[in-house]
Amino acid sequence: MGLFGLFNKEKKETLDQGLSKTKESVFSKLTRAVAGKSKVDEEVLDNLEEVLVSSDVGVETTLRIIERIEERVSKDKYLNTSELNKILKEEIAALLSENNSGQPTDFDDKLPATPYVIMVVGVNGVGKTTTIGKLAYQFKKAGKKVYLGAADTFRAAAVEQLVIWGERVGVPVVKQKMGADPASVAYDTLASAKANNADVVIIDTAGRLHNKINLMNELTKIRNVMQKITPDAPHEILLVLDGSTGQNAYEQAKQFTLATDVNAIAVTKLDGTAKGGVVIGISDQFKIPVKYIGLGEKMTDLQVFDKEEFVASLFE
Repeated sequence: MGLFGLFNKEKKETLDQGLSKTKESVFSKLTRAVAGKSKVDEEVLDNLEEVLVSSDVGVETTLRIIERIEERVSKDKYLNTSELNKILKEEIAALLSENNSGQPTDFDDKLPATPYVIMVVGVNGVGKTTTIGKLAYQFKKAGKKVYLGAADTFRAAAVEQLVIWGERVGVPVVKQKMGADPASVAYDTLASAKANNADVVIIDTAGRLHNKINLMNELTKIRNVMQKITPDAPHEILLVLDGSTGQNAYEQAKQFTLATDVNAIAVTKLDGTAKGGVVIGISDQFKIPVKYIGLGEKMTDLQVFDKEEFVASLFE
């Protein structure tokens, strides 16, 4: 087996292990849902609906999946319950394909712009700074020059944590004093990155949601200031969500998509939860690609989200 094969095997093992709690939960519920039934009838579909909702797939997405399965049942009146896993897998895969256009991009792919500017948003505690550190590691490992900007200037811990990640990964972190203007930090970061021919710039932002208007104004100001240096920055506004919070992640996604133009999502902490179904629901309801998933503590445990691999792992 070549190096690429070994890497893929390791990636698959991380994915399988990271989704193990969700898999165990879904399969045990599915087994109960079809107990004593030989064909897929209305009762089985009702039970299946309950399984999906309780797995944090979300009500709207669950109803969409159930409708698709109902269509198949109406065409084949004697659909066997043993086929339910296969059908469910196919319909979830189809749903994810509709909501995530194109193939997953990898860290060593050619960037659409240089420097490629990522502005990271999300509430405190979701793993935002850790995700930034892991992204920096993956991009650097792929041979790219990375700069980090500590624009969450309201929390000393956020700046310190980013500096620690910068040291661990071996990438520069641009920061200012506590309480400094976040837009000023973003400007300095991008100016420095551009002067030093960086490939990737990742900007951390404050994660306060108690006042959406202030948050919106702050994020807009950061964007406007960066555009003085790079007119089309940021190229990616990445929303980080904690997968273990289930329905709370939907509410955060709703608030942040109203506050700024989120165009990519990272779902973290999937390894410690049975709520992995949240990835399916968020992708479906917000029509924003889930770009990364966090599956553990190691730097390599942040993976580019591949919908086909995800569904295959979930139903293996």
